Amino acid sequence: MAYSAKVMEHFANPRNVGEMKDPSGVGEVGNPKCGDIMRMYLKVENNIITDVSFMTFGCGAAIATSSMATEMIKGKTIDEALKLTNKAVMEALDGLPPVKVHCSVLAEQAIKSAVADYYRRQGIDPTPIVGEIPECEACHV
Repeated sequence: MAYSAKVMEHFANPRNVGEMKDPSGVGEVGNPKCGDIMRMYLKVENNIITDVSFMTFGCGAAIATSSMATEMIKGKTIDEALKLTNKAVMEALDGLPPVKVHCSVLAEQAIKSAVADYYRRQGIDPTPIVGEIPECEACHV
C-alpha cells in the first residue's frame, strides 16, 4: 500500500491538531470497530469558520485526511465547508489506496457533524441544512 508524499507529510506533520477551548461546534464520527475515530472542532464567527482543529484516533490516512480537511475549510463559510467532499480531500492528498478511502469519508462526515452541533447549539434543527450523517460503511465490520 503506497501513500503519496502529501499523505505522508500530513501524517508526519498534521495541521490544526488538538482539542479546542470553547468551540462553536464539535463533531465525532467513526467507530472503534474499524479503528478510526475523528473529532472535529469548529469556531464560527459571522458564518465563517475562523478556527478548526481535530483529534483523530486511527491510522496514518485518517490523520492525514483530518489534517487536510481542516486546512481546506479554515476561513471558509459554513456553506462552503458543507460542500467539501471526501473526493476533494483525496484529490488534495494526491489520492489514497482503495482500502483507505473510508478515512476521507470520515473527514467529510466529521465536518458535517461539527456543523450540525453548531446549529443545534444555536437552537436550529441541522437536518434540513446538513442532512443525515450516515455511519461509515467501513465501520460496519
